[in-house]
Amino acid sequence: MYNINRPLSFFIVFMVYALASAVGIVIYFFFPFHFAINLLIADIVATVFTFIFSLIFKNASVYDPYWSVQPIVILVAFAFYHTLSTPAILALIAVCIWGARLTANWAYTFKGLNHQDWRYTMLKEKTGKWYFIINLVGIHLVPTLIVYACTLPAVYLIIYPAQANAGSYIFFTLSCFAFTLQGISDIQMHAYRLNRTTPFIRTGLWKYSRHPNYLGEILMWWGISLSLLVVNISLWYVCFGALLNTLLFLFVSIPMADNRQSSKEGFAEYKSQTRMLLPIKK
Repeated sequence: MYNINRPLSFFIVFMVYALASAVGIVIYFFFPFHFAINLLIADIVATVFTFIFSLIFKNASVYDPYWSVQPIVILVAFAFYHTLSTPAILALIAVCIWGARLTANWAYTFKGLNHQDWRYTMLKEKTGKWYFIINLVGIHLVPTLIVYACTLPAVYLIIYPAQANAGSYIFFTLSCFAFTLQGISDIQMHAYRLNRTTPFIRTGLWKYSRHPNYLGEILMWWGISLSLLVVNISLWYVCFGALLNTLLFLFVSIPMADNRQSSKEGFAEYKSQTRMLLPIKK
């Protein structure tokens, strides 16, 4: 990794994403396939473009904001070319607020391009010569494909106008609840990290849940998927993204985070007293 200060790091990441977005848009209009296929190809190309810069700067964390920036770019671009129905507007609002909040949280914690997420460093140490493949596929492409799948129901809501019903507002509220839950849990975590007095955070939403922020992320995309289902059940097959996202957190993100915490004294007792996701007394 290069010794690049924080302001310059922000500028570099911004330029990488601006260029990646431009490349993705050009690629999308280049192919004559179904819009979902064109979008998938464009998303993959934009991810590979970002991956190249992660290699240049020797830091896979160049990709970190992609998770929250990608859906906003996609939906705003599609919204520009279509007349929006009420369900589409609700989905667009939810995703844009979710993405803006998550990106702001990334910016708050971003230390610069001379710092890499601990998970990537751990994977590099464990995989050795195979890290290039793990980096490209596991760190970059798999998350991109999952968020693509999560975003797809909102894209369908934009392209195929539908009449709003009670379910539209219920699941919009679920998504709003989800990103609010994430925001509160992140604020509580930041406050804890500024003044650590215990090995584990045991206040607020974290008192009974080890991962309330992950719960918010899971609920967010179920809200978007179900928003499509309640207005067009025939498109049920588009809504697999929320399931993939849930599986990612249950079988990858949460075990990885818990495994890191397990090295701290008292983790077994802490784990026995808290739920994995639900902030409800055990």
